[in-house]
Amino acid sequence: MKSSDILIRAYEASDLATLSAIWLEASQQVHSFLGDERLRQQQKLVESAYLPDSETWVATRNAEPVGFIGLIDNFIGALFVAPDLQGLGVGRLLVAHAHKLRGELELEVYAANEGARAFYERLGFAEVYRKATDDEGLPFAAARMRLAR
Repeated sequence: MKSSDILIRAYEASDLATLSAIWLEASQQVHSFLGDERLRQQQKLVESAYLPDSETWVATRNAEPVGFIGLIDNFIGALFVAPDLQGLGVGRLLVAHAHKLRGELELEVYAANEGARAFYERLGFAEVYRKATDDEGLPFAAARMRLAR
């Protein structure tokens, strides 16, 4: 797959089911430590709030959604790519798109998600601090990372 095979466009309401499925499949692989019940609860929030309420950009291949990035100002609230297409540059293109739109970017990633942390570091993000709990106060450490302009 070439980067020219991927187009990035704004989120449409008709993307909801596909992006939710991508989110769940990818989350089950990289966030399995959260447990399936918690992931399914989070999926409901993804569908009801995160996708429709953030500025969401969708990566498509042959007009089919294969990944997305959700922005809240300069904060990346979500970056997920279909697991069978990870490592092929889709995530990199989505981050580059967000960086072009916003300049400086920030995000939080679970510290246990070593693959994601390494991915962001390869793109130039640096950890600015770490907290011992996630946003719900549960004992899952999270790293805050920043990419300067």
